[in-house]
Amino acid sequence: MYSDHTNRELAESLFIVNRHAKTAPQPKHLYDIKKQAISKLLKENKAKKVGLHFSEHPKFSKQHSTLLIEIGGYYFHIPAEKKDFDQLKHLGSVDQSYRNPKPKLSLSKAKRVLYDYLGWDQKKVRTTSTSYQSSPSLLGQQNITPWNQRHKRR
Repeated sequence: MYSDHTNRELAESLFIVNRHAKTAPQPKHLYDIKKQAISKLLKENKAKKVGLHFSEHPKFSKQHSTLLIEIGGYYFHIPAEKKDFDQLKHLGSVDQSYRNPKPKLSLSKAKRVLYDYLGWDQKKVRTTSTSYQSSPSLLGQQNITPWNQRHKRR
């Protein structure tokens, strides 16, 4: 079904998808890829739950914790489940000095690797992309009279 990808390849692909999701105008599909891939990696014991961290982005001004996952030398945060609090150590605040290595990989290649790993058909996966339609604007129109030189309506 899928070719054998190393944990490192999968981790690098996840890193790229996650980085793009953080700045994407419509990140839902990218976060879905991340969630499904990490879930599968955990089931196959190719990913390891390290512990819990306080989230850097509290929800509704309330502190909550996220689950730290290690895959191929890369670290990711996902929402923690109730059982994680019983089974894992709380590590406190996120270490701001640590950064994952920066892979040299395009978003399209990263998505292909993860689609392949998940057994998803690239042609059938539809992303919800919004077509940006420009609203009627006066910008760029050449025949516009400045507001202070227009004739008054009677």
